[in-house]
Amino acid sequence: MKPALIFDMDGVLVDSMHLHAAAWKAAFLESGIIISPESIFRLEGANDRGIVENILSEKSIFGSFDSFSSIAVRKQALFNIMDVKPFPGITDPLELLSKDYLLAVVSGSDRNAVDGILGRHFSVNFDAVISGDDVIKGKPDPDPYLKSLDYLGADPKNCIVFENAPYGVQAAKNAGLYCIGIPTYVDPQLLGMADKVLEDHLSLVAYLHRLVRCEPEDPFPAIFS
Repeated sequence: MKPALIFDMDGVLVDSMHLHAAAWKAAFLESGIIISPESIFRLEGANDRGIVENILSEKSIFGSFDSFSSIAVRKQALFNIMDVKPFPGITDPLELLSKDYLLAVVSGSDRNAVDGILGRHFSVNFDAVISGDDVIKGKPDPDPYLKSLDYLGADPKNCIVFENAPYGVQAAKNAGLYCIGIPTYVDPQLLGMADKVLEDHLSLVAYLHRLVRCEPEDPFPAIFS
């Protein structure tokens, strides 16, 4: 069985969280709820249900997700995938890595956004793609990553997860996976649960190229022995 590399999408493969935050802010405002972009950055990785429920709790607004699901529907309508761009240099190593690794994406975004962004910007064939719609309990619960392992048929000890958000790192570690953090939108200290924290996306691209050459800085035995 090939080893697996599992990527969060927003903030790891594509620079999109400012667009998500703007769409959420507008959608909540239409329902009379004022939020800041930072509220969404803090919740990055959660699926739509998780974001709505957390914001309602934060604002001491009582009601179920089902009662406020129109906010998530409106957010999806406001979010424009045409404005999303991949991070520079990220696509080339993925093509090379696909020969020797299983590749997966685990995102908290809705299925339409995930498929639209990946289809528009990435020609590589991902072996599994898990969206926020595919699980009830999103990040930081381990369910999204456990579902990806089921799809891949991968050994948890033979995987690396790449995450940029605290919820995502928690989800990966709760699933028992080795996790590398990239502090795209948050302070690196907030990713302290990760096994390794890279400096930035340039470091991520360099790390992926080292994986292509089987020369990572911190090989762990399950993959590189």
